[in-house]
Amino acid sequence: MSNILSQDIMYLPGVGPRRKEILNRQLNIKTWGDLLEYYPYKYVDRSKIYAIRELTGNMPVIQIKGHITRYEEFGEGRNKRVVGHFTDGRDFVDLVWFHGGKWIYDAYKVGEEFIVFGKPVAYMGIYQFSHPDMEKAANVQLDQMGMQPYYITTQRMKDMGISSHALEKITKSLVLRLPEGSIPETLLPSQLQRLHFVSREKALRDIHYPKTLRDEQRAEERLKFEELFYVQLNILRYATAQRNKYRGYVFPKVGHQFNTFYRNNLHFELTGAQKRVMHEIRDDMCSGRQMNRLLQGDVGSGKTLVALMSMLIAIDNGYQACIMAPTEILAEQHLNTIKEFLKGMDVRVELLTGIVKGKQRKAVLEGLADGSVNILVGTHAVIEDSVQFLRLGIAVIDEQHRFGVAQRARLWAKSERPPHILVMTATPIPRTLAMTLYGDLDVSVIDELPPGRKPVVTLHKYDNQMNSLYAGITQQVNEGRQVYIVFPLIEENKKMDLKNLEKGYEQLCQIFPQFKLSKVHGQMKPKEKEEEMRRFVTGETQILVATTVIEVGVNVPNASVMVILDAQRFGLSQLHQLRGRVGRGAKQSYCILVTSYKLSEETRKRIDIMCATNDGFRIAEADLKLRGPGDLEGTQQSGMAFDLKIANIARDGQIVQLARKEAQRIISDDPECNKPEYALLWNRLRELRNTNVNWGSIS
Repeated sequence: MSNILSQDIMYLPGVGPRRKEILNRQLNIKTWGDLLEYYPYKYVDRSKIYAIRELTGNMPVIQIKGHITRYEEFGEGRNKRVVGHFTDGRDFVDLVWFHGGKWIYDAYKVGEEFIVFGKPVAYMGIYQFSHPDMEKAANVQLDQMGMQPYYITTQRMKDMGISSHALEKITKSLVLRLPEGSIPETLLPSQLQRLHFVSREKALRDIHYPKTLRDEQRAEERLKFEELFYVQLNILRYATAQRNKYRGYVFPKVGHQFNTFYRNNLHFELTGAQKRVMHEIRDDMCSGRQMNRLLQGDVGSGKTLVALMSMLIAIDNGYQACIMAPTEILAEQHLNTIKEFLKGMDVRVELLTGIVKGKQRKAVLEGLADGSVNILVGTHAVIEDSVQFLRLGIAVIDEQHRFGVAQRARLWAKSERPPHILVMTATPIPRTLAMTLYGDLDVSVIDELPPGRKPVVTLHKYDNQMNSLYAGITQQVNEGRQVYIVFPLIEENKKMDLKNLEKGYEQLCQIFPQFKLSKVHGQMKPKEKEEEMRRFVTGETQILVATTVIEVGVNVPNASVMVILDAQRFGLSQLHQLRGRVGRGAKQSYCILVTSYKLSEETRKRIDIMCATNDGFRIAEADLKLRGPGDLEGTQQSGMAFDLKIANIARDGQIVQLARKEAQRIISDDPECNKPEYALLWNRLRELRNTNVNWGSIS
């Protein structure tokens, strides 16, 4: 960026040392360039004047033109308010100042024409403007007003006198001060021409002070594309470099173990989606490059089976496999599932978690080192230094957002070459989000459930229907089923009128004295939590009272009811994950969403969507639109949602795809990132990687 944009914000008129410190601390604005890239969040058309008769109660801030006919004062002292009766020549509104002083009468003289700017609110049959902005009509040139920008400011900034209006004035002084041609271009001329984008200079000027709505839209489109383009260019640059750097093991044959399993142990037909994904994985394993594939699939779609078949291909080619899970319970469930699938086959499967100790642990480590252990199932224990494989060919990582990058890297380092990587997640990720969060991974999707699986029936109940709900739970347990009851809080919070687990557990023990209950929450010691979970998994207890710690990974086919209390407190994806804990057996299962009657419109939409569909991808798309990317389960660790200054992955899906396509075109033409015609792009990418943007988290 040019020197002029690198200048200290302190030296801009209207800033100075005190405001510099506030802008630094509150908005991380240090230079002129930083200020230019702090974009407005909305605009008001200051070129339009409304007649008073056109006013409605749902209008945003607007302008009217006219004069004050007289003033009235009401109340005394602190309760005093000044009311100016204002007319446009036909109708009247009231202008109201609380704690008003004599300055009002001097500033806004009766009979003098003003333009009033504010939000109209109906009160006692007449519209009011409280503390409006007012300018003498003679001083305003409406045709030059354009769209007035509004900036997000913190309470601390407002307390120190930097409101949106003050920030607008500072930004306007900067835009006016910058000479033409002082803002360097960051896209190629050929890109601007082909994609019909305005220059960066025009975009940055127009995003702050557009004369028309079209100017603002074109500026926004250009800046969003640029932001997303460099994100995608960085992701694809990294992925290409990784592929070129690391050759993958070649697994050319499908041999004895795979065929034996497929012919003798697989007692049902694979779904079309499972077959398609297996072909994609098989192609990766034969390509000579390291597989890095994200396997998405709803709960119960058969991801573990696909992972097992992939591991059997590695074994047939003389290599070992491992699957790493985030908890001991989930690791044990994978172990049991895999052993059940492989019953009668000559494949050695072992478990390595914190509870595997002594001679048993020693035997597992020796088996890994000499190659006699074919499949290792484990938790973080797998990446300990003492764990050494003879030939690790494929690593499967379940619910990968539970593992850090450094942890995964330690797993890959346990092989002569990095093993093939298959990342599994039961959290459906919308395509545009996957392109950004997992852009360096190839994505496979299992988007159909095995035949015969009954969809979970989701019902919405209110607090006053709990007695009938308890009766239904009793009936289900008497029929041999098990039940989850999920609370949003562990202990009572007086500020939030939510049911809490500790008190709720005591009440439920009294309501269901004939049944045994387990209790699980995140503040329990791991051993206690594991024991309570084990009791429920083995059927010793019939009802599990829990917080969202049971959201991912618990497989209890006998559980047929999921009750979620205060369901309005949960996001769509979280509700869907919780619902996925039931519906794993042959019996009809139910998810009951319990709320109060008082619900916001957005909450009702969430509840309605949950009741209408079991499709995780539809739910994830809806969640992304309702809540934004930063709130989606499993995405916070990326840093991506918080680093974007103007683009929004939830709303800008088409621009994400365009940016991805354009970045792919550049990488395909210049995979080594050294062609002179693309020097502008690579230099800009290096510049961005040296900023405070969390680029490392993306790669």
